[in-house]
Amino acid sequence: MALLITKKCINCDMCEPECPNEAISMGESIYEINSDRCTECVGHYDTPTCQKVCPIPNTILKDPAHVESEEQLWDKFVLMHHADKI
Repeated sequence: MALLITKKCINCDMCEPECPNEAISMGESIYEINSDRCTECVGHYDTPTCQKVCPIPNTILKDPAHVESEEQLWDKFVLMHHADKI
């Protein structure tokens, strides 16, 4: 699954620079996660970095609208970061 930033977001700017996939950007009023780029940090870290650095609990959650298996997240990571080697 890709992740989702809820309305609890306080725009603290902690998550955006930490995303290794550059999936986080400012939306109209809060930060948003591009589900096409989010791998939940698969390929980079054991847990999603944005969730670790967010100061507000339960603000960044799994997005039920974008369900993906671990294998799909790995495939997305490889295509984004190692497509030249495929």
